[in-house]
Amino acid sequence: MKKNYPNETIRVLHEHASCRNFSDKKIEPDVLRYILESGIHGPTGGNLQPYSIIKIEEKDKKEKLAELCEEQSFIAKAPIDLLFCIDLHRLKRWAELESAPFTATDSFRHFWIAFQDTVICAQNICVAAESLGLGTVYIGSVLECLKEIKEMFQLPDAVFPVVLLCMGYPERELHPQKKLGVDVVVHSEKYREMDDKEILEVFNEKYSERKLEITEKRLRMIEETCRKAHGEKFAEKCIEKIKENGYINMAQYYFGVHYRADQMKTGNDLYLQLMEEFGFRLFKGGV
Repeated sequence: MKKNYPNETIRVLHEHASCRNFSDKKIEPDVLRYILESGIHGPTGGNLQPYSIIKIEEKDKKEKLAELCEEQSFIAKAPIDLLFCIDLHRLKRWAELESAPFTATDSFRHFWIAFQDTVICAQNICVAAESLGLGTVYIGSVLECLKEIKEMFQLPDAVFPVVLLCMGYPERELHPQKKLGVDVVVHSEKYREMDDKEILEVFNEKYSERKLEITEKRLRMIEETCRKAHGEKFAEKCIEKIKENGYINMAQYYFGVHYRADQMKTGNDLYLQLMEEFGFRLFKGGV
């Protein structure tokens, strides 16, 4: 059912849906230019624009990216992939050339603001693309192949991949997914703690059309995840609830299968090490 919106911008934002099926239609150069310029006009701390965007169109590179990012084949089919990176390398060179002090690569504050600035740029581009009839989808799994991406795109020190955006004309009509409502996510003046009943009601409404079928493979995976994350008793409790319901609910799917609770908490030390290898020493202390 179509809604009446006050303007086209509001309509585009309300009707966003991720696109994973792209047509073969090419993105016209002038259209792409408008989209990219929409990104660089987003706000940044101090107007420093601490990001770079790698535009990827070569077939071999897109196919390699699709393989690295958990075999997501649509990455290769999208006409253009955009890799958004924090870029303190360019700012560091500028500071050196102008005899200015520079410690941004050692500063969590700089990294945190640069991360925000990079994501704002990406979202501006996402909205601009969709306003012109294109489809987009974010790929966060670049985090799982940082070393390969650094080598593949010849990223210098102090350039750190944040997210990939696939972009192209949709092959079919897109349908927005249900969201938690404004009354749930917006808190007036202070945080409002929801009671158990309300939490269950709002998530049940959001995922009312999504209940995952029970299979032996999924049960084994969820049981293993629960056991490693919280122990044997919790694993038994989770499996018992699944069998009692007759389906796998979306919380169990997201944290037991898709974003496995036992695996997501591992590797923190590795990521800190990788950040150092990328030229960021945020947690090494200093003056």
